[in-house]
Amino acid sequence: MTNIFVGNLSYQTSQEDLHAAFAAYGGVERVSIVTDRDTGQPRGFAFVEMTEDKDAQAAIAQLNGTELHGRVLNVNEARPRPAGGGGGFGGRRHDSGGGRRGARW
Repeated sequence: MTNIFVGNLSYQTSQEDLHAAFAAYGGVERVSIVTDRDTGQPRGFAFVEMTEDKDAQAAIAQLNGTELHGRVLNVNEARPRPAGGGGGFGGRRHDSGGGRRGARW
């Protein structure tokens, strides 16, 4: 199973659109368009899981840089999420010194 990142999606792109595009290269297990937690609106990227690695590599090679709904797709193999979830501060604690003395987070 290979997980593929698809970026620069038009907000009009549906899961069915992505499934059809990737299914042309092999078996698609799942398509997941990422949405905003608060608004439910698409965030402009998705993940596609394909059954066979060779099919996934062919899809990446053929679909990266192609246009869908007026946007040029960025397609590549998804990188695993960093351990610990990231947090937006590079893993550093909020109170790691520097800044104003006496400031509290």
